[in-house]
Amino acid sequence: MKPGTKLRSTVCDTSVVIVRPAGELVIECGGQPMVDAAAPTEAAGQPAAGLADGTQVGKRYEDQDTGLEVLCVKAGVGTLTVDGRPLTLKSAKPLPSSD
Repeated sequence: MKPGTKLRSTVCDTSVVIVRPAGELVIECGGQPMVDAAAPTEAAGQPAAGLADGTQVGKRYEDQDTGLEVLCVKAGVGTLTVDGRPLTLKSAKPLPSSD
């Protein structure tokens, strides 16, 4: 996995781009592994129970434990996870005060 790698979900419309890789991790969406965006695959059904919180287009998601960071380029209903942990929405860095 390297920066710029495009992945897509097999259970919903979610697509992401790797911003900061963190080794050989399996990124999942809705409980199913994400696949290369260019690879032809069939839909694997619906997101697993409890893994349908959805993703937001244009938002970055990160895993604090590994340093993995992805950018959502197409929203969907599945939850992004790695090693069973949900990825968290990355918050914006606060700007310095201009008093």
